[in-house]
Amino acid sequence: MKKLYSLFAILTVSAAANAQVGAPYIHDPSTIAECEGKYYTFGTGGGGLISEDGWSWHSGAERPGGGAAPDVLKIDDRYLVIYGATGGGLGGGHNGRILTMWNKTLDPKSPDFKFTDPIEVCASDGMEDQDAIDPGLLLDPTTGRLWACYGTYFGTIRLIELDAKTGERVKGNKELDIAIDCEATDLLYRDGWYYLLGTHGTCCDGVNSTYNIVVGRSKSVTGPYLDNVGRDMFHGGGRMVIAAEERACGAGHFGRFSIDEGVEVMSFHWEADFELSGRSTLAIRPLVWKNGWPVAGDNFKGVLSERRGYALEMAADFVRMQQERQNWFNRSQMQQPAKPIANQALAEVAGTWPEGIIPARIADYMYRPHQRWTITPVNEAGGYLSNPYFKILIEGTERALAATADKEVTVVPGYTGADEQLWRIEQLTDGTYRIMPKAIPGIEGVNTTFCLYSAGDSTPTLAKYDFSSDNSKWNFRKY
Repeated sequence: MKKLYSLFAILTVSAAANAQVGAPYIHDPSTIAECEGKYYTFGTGGGGLISEDGWSWHSGAERPGGGAAPDVLKIDDRYLVIYGATGGGLGGGHNGRILTMWNKTLDPKSPDFKFTDPIEVCASDGMEDQDAIDPGLLLDPTTGRLWACYGTYFGTIRLIELDAKTGERVKGNKELDIAIDCEATDLLYRDGWYYLLGTHGTCCDGVNSTYNIVVGRSKSVTGPYLDNVGRDMFHGGGRMVIAAEERACGAGHFGRFSIDEGVEVMSFHWEADFELSGRSTLAIRPLVWKNGWPVAGDNFKGVLSERRGYALEMAADFVRMQQERQNWFNRSQMQQPAKPIANQALAEVAGTWPEGIIPARIADYMYRPHQRWTITPVNEAGGYLSNPYFKILIEGTERALAATADKEVTVVPGYTGADEQLWRIEQLTDGTYRIMPKAIPGIEGVNTTFCLYSAGDSTPTLAKYDFSSDNSKWNFRKY
């Protein structure tokens, strides 16, 4: 079913698929890593996925050692991989080992592709309440120190420190218990806070899995990690980040990837994607920050300029609607039954529009046909991290929003599928959206610099993305 939204500018939006396309089948995915223009994620069992654009994924990533729930982190010009060998009931009960290894590249076809011998950094003996599995990595940007968290429901979540140059355990480091009642944890740092993301609920039960991702935060990497009502994660606390959705369940194994300033995504798996035979699949969603807390954003919804709240529209002449005026002081008129007024229809005004190219502008939103847009995913055009590209048409027509060679935006009379008529739409960390053409005529390659920009209260254009400016930001209104 088509969903109607507004681009303040105002847009109608056709529902976009939430799942990555191709063959995104994976369990316990690592944080996504970029290497030589491609994206990689590793999973339980030793394999992983590769994507050329961030939207379509296929198998092919390689990681020796088997085991479960790896994580990957680029440090300087090398990639550190950490994973659990056995543990979690995988062939050895709760006897687990956490190992690290390095590689110069993640591309298995590269002549430099060669993992170093794995190094054990911690272990569990199956007797204590601890399970050495499900590791996550954090390189503290304030100190340069490297940390790893690990553990499952079988006992505690632990924190250890590693050497950022060797991947070995720091000599004399003592493990620290920081949480319970979760597993598949990850750490991140933002604006003076350390965040511990944990997976709560039950796993590995397909459509009956109750996995969900929760979070606590601390001013110290060693904790305590408290949730939004002050509960310590060491006593079962945790604020919800994402849970089940209508057609997918079992959200687990959080990872964070920064695309640009103010543009972040979170990766995880669905234990069961109802659209894909209930398989465990990779999922990517915008990462939004609300009052200092991370939450899963929406892959897409509807566009108002954050600058003032005016709507993007095709610059057609305003056609007045006819109405029998209602006078509040006319008592007899006010006593008559009220009647609904129909919205202005496309057929009433389309004949007044020029046939050729029409400029785009920004104006007061009046719910008129020249302000109503249909946003539809174009799956065959590829995509980016979290979504396919979209076409943006005046509702009920083939008039398409397009980028021009002089970095302006216009409405062309017919959609052709050209790259300048395809749009990248991403929710930002503050909940607003940026909108970028896939390409700009005359500029080679995929555009990652210029976005739809409100140069004035009535002037949309293309300009360099600037997260600090509301001119770069848009909102969507459902209608």
